[in-house]
Amino acid sequence: MTVADRAVLLIINQRRAEATAVARDVIDELRQAGIDVRMSHSDAEATDHRDVSIVDESDPMAAAGCELAVVLGGDGTILRAAEMVHASAVPVLGVNLGHVGFLAEAERNDVATVVSAVVQRRWTVEERLTLDVRVYRGDDTEFETFALNEVSIEKTARERMLDLIVEVDGRPLSRWGCDGVICATPTGSTAYAFSAGGPVVWPDVEALLMVPISAHALFSRPLVVAPSGTLAIELPVGSEAVLWADGRRSHDAHPGSRIEVTRHAHPVRIARLDQAPFTDRLVAKFQLPVNGWRGLGGEAAG
Repeated sequence: MTVADRAVLLIINQRRAEATAVARDVIDELRQAGIDVRMSHSDAEATDHRDVSIVDESDPMAAAGCELAVVLGGDGTILRAAEMVHASAVPVLGVNLGHVGFLAEAERNDVATVVSAVVQRRWTVEERLTLDVRVYRGDDTEFETFALNEVSIEKTARERMLDLIVEVDGRPLSRWGCDGVICATPTGSTAYAFSAGGPVVWPDVEALLMVPISAHALFSRPLVVAPSGTLAIELPVGSEAVLWADGRRSHDAHPGSRIEVTRHAHPVRIARLDQAPFTDRLVAKFQLPVNGWRGLGGEAAG
């Protein structure tokens, strides 16, 4: 691929003025380096930029032909990017302009470094396990999607609990009266599943997680199963629920529905600029107290 043939997909949080301002600078610098910048129509409109190529965001192959997707925003914007690149396996490089930004690789003051790394192709890629989510009514598949973080099955009526039956690897496990249940990836273990009391799972661990939400049951602990496993939720008569994938795509699940969650065949590829340990990311993002730590013969952390 020659320099003239290079292309990058740029995805921004259109609601943040900072993102649109940073995007203009990024576009100018990439274009000066001879790299074609592609954007959805709405993102390009938000930046008021004409010197970009427009892609159809609804097209599963919108990122095809790009070597990288650069994201300016928080985790929500990165999840939007994951949706755009999943089918084409284009790596995602996030610059955090949001709050926690757990999926982002860089912060606002690192934009110049990010642009330089893109121009010089100075990044590595790690693959993150994703979920294949299917809703069945009888033998018919009525809904299918994927998730990078999690799929949640939640009650639709505030005043009453959701009744559901959970199954692991083809065998019934328990029946829960609850607010819902989350099936998550290791990547999603620090998102919704974390808020619901699930474990933090290092991203290089391959596993599927199931975390109940406010369950009234004797056995209602978070579960971690093999990546080859199948998690299933059945809705008995009288149970209505809404399914959310990464908080972006929803489906109404009616009584008699069965939701199956397995490992998806295609991971999401995350671009990394450095190899900092996940432990350091946890400490930085959650501002965990580590003062006094010395390690093996080291000096105390301040």
